[in-house]
Amino acid sequence: MLDEATKFVSAVEVKRTKASPFDTLTGILGELAFAEYFYGDFRKNNVGNNKGKSDFRDVEIKTSAFPFSTHLHLLVRADYKEKRKPPFYIQIILNIPHTDSADIPVGTQAILCGFATSDEVEHAPKKDFGSKLCSSDSYECFYIPIMKLHPMTDFARVLERHRIQNSEFVPKNLYI
Repeated sequence: MLDEATKFVSAVEVKRTKASPFDTLTGILGELAFAEYFYGDFRKNNVGNNKGKSDFRDVEIKTSAFPFSTHLHLLVRADYKEKRKPPFYIQIILNIPHTDSADIPVGTQAILCGFATSDEVEHAPKKDFGSKLCSSDSYECFYIPIMKLHPMTDFARVLERHRIQNSEFVPKNLYI
């Protein structure tokens, strides 16, 4: 999966404030991990085909590379939240060994921590969490502690209920 993700980096990297030297790779790995979880195949992803859109139709994947802790948060940049309003956000933590890791090692565990609705994110508090790179590259984020996210065991049921309640929803782009 890491080799596959690395192939996408130069094609999808955006020039913006970065929280770590491997932000783009982290995001791609999160999308591949979700595709593996949801479809049973990480190759069924939208990487490179979802610019300006949610990662998976109604689902935005938020991935952080950090040593796992129950004190981490789902973070959604305030400026980003204004541009996209997917119904669901899923937090994935790539459990790297140290906060100052220079890369993401092969065999790193991807932890699907849970999900929140767009409304829950919209009503979450905001805070500046800073940057791993330097203090000047920071930005305000909506945040929800991962311990308060809905469990992934409920996700498929909630997503299906969302589809039924929203008659305008057309699942043609969700399943690849």
